[in-house]
Amino acid sequence: FDTRAVPDVHGGARARPTLLAALIILFINNQWQDAVSGKTFPTINPATGEVICQVAEADEADVTKAVKAARDAFKLGSPWRRMDASHRGLLLSRLADAIERDSAYLAVTIETTHIKNVFLCRYYAGWADKWEGKTIPIDGDFFCYTRHEPVGVCGQIIPWNFPLLMQAWKLGPALATGNTVVMKVAEQTPLTALYVASLIKEVGFPEGVVNILPGMGPSAGAAIARHMDVDKVAFTGSTEVGHLIQQASGNSNLKKVTLELGGKSPNIILSDANMEDAVEQSHFALFFNQGQCCCAGSRTYVQADIYNEFVERSVERAKRRVVGNPFDLSTEQGPQVDQEQFNKILGYISSGKREGAKLMCGGGVAADRGYFIQPTVFGDVQDDMTIAREEIFGPVMQILKFKTLEEVVERANDTKYGLAAAVFTKDIDKAHYVSNGLRAGTVWINCYDVFGAQAPFGGYKASGNGRELGEYGLDNYTEVKTVTIKVPQKNS
Repeated sequence: FDTRAVPDVHGGARARPTLLAALIILFINNQWQDAVSGKTFPTINPATGEVICQVAEADEADVTKAVKAARDAFKLGSPWRRMDASHRGLLLSRLADAIERDSAYLAVTIETTHIKNVFLCRYYAGWADKWEGKTIPIDGDFFCYTRHEPVGVCGQIIPWNFPLLMQAWKLGPALATGNTVVMKVAEQTPLTALYVASLIKEVGFPEGVVNILPGMGPSAGAAIARHMDVDKVAFTGSTEVGHLIQQASGNSNLKKVTLELGGKSPNIILSDANMEDAVEQSHFALFFNQGQCCCAGSRTYVQADIYNEFVERSVERAKRRVVGNPFDLSTEQGPQVDQEQFNKILGYISSGKREGAKLMCGGGVAADRGYFIQPTVFGDVQDDMTIAREEIFGPVMQILKFKTLEEVVERANDTKYGLAAAVFTKDIDKAHYVSNGLRAGTVWINCYDVFGAQAPFGGYKASGNGRELGEYGLDNYTEVKTVTIKVPQKNS
């Protein structure tokens, strides 16, 4: 570790961990620990393919240790359970301060969404002492009220595409409502989450409240999903793994499960849309974060009478997209996350060409090293093509043609997914017609990928269940208890 002294959030000094460390280890019970097995795995820089460092690989034995620490921290009478709700909020606010202080360092560990992370922590800090129950006027001489109580030990499994942001989405509501957490972070992107673990300890969270485990899905993730002492699992990732987690819950203790899964989101461009804005927003909807976004606008439906112009302009925009070093401020597109995703995306591009879609630009490798792929646009895409049915999770735009509103709503809904959608039009009646008809958890009108900590996010159908963010996000981390008291006489 780098031992340079830097101010902590209380005004003192601390040693700042950096990537000078040859091995990054697990965070359990506010302590840094080796994996029980002693196994490690490499973290790779996707821009170069080179190893950054080794990371301890958690498996079932480590999950057991972490769950025990979380369970002990959740016991009645523990410092965490006795802590005032307002003080839980204060700890979250201090965590936001620490993240903001170290934002430049966090960005260097290949995550640039720290500002949203800070806002999410502060947003849920504000909720900590405002998540209130009710008094209920039931019949008879009784006083009845409800309590909103924490679920207990929460297993949280986060993905690699927005590691720091997804950590905040999960930790914020769980900690604001008084739960304890065992978080499994993605093996591709463990470093930011483990750095935040050091900040969690620094700002004063009690032992065992938050435990961070880097590891593999089939070992560490599966162990969390089936653990008999985990009360709830929250997962963001693929629909295939979501099925496995739901099954593990059913086969174990029927733990609560919330899932934010895949998408194949329709982005509908009507003929009266502002062309320049629709092209730019549709480009952003697909290519943002190298296309590695669950709600990417990956089926771009364009009305027939503007189809040719839209395709031409979209191809021109994709050709201008700057691909390169993610630390260069002029870069618009960096590398895919790893070799596996790189190969998978190139495979989908090959499948699009085989099945008759028209490759308008891109379609190949964009650099001599690293996992860079050219911004790619397909035209003449049909609904039954593989690239129009399956989630590519890469910089591959598919443009489809439609004629009527009724037709496009039906085609847009003809998918197992229902995470997000968008419509571009100047006609408010058409906007409402389309948005009401789409089976998706989020619909954007004349914009795309607009998120707020205050607004819930989640999917219909195979895109998951439950909601994250906003007040709705607190529901999934609380149990509602009804308390009824016999009174001598009720006075209305």
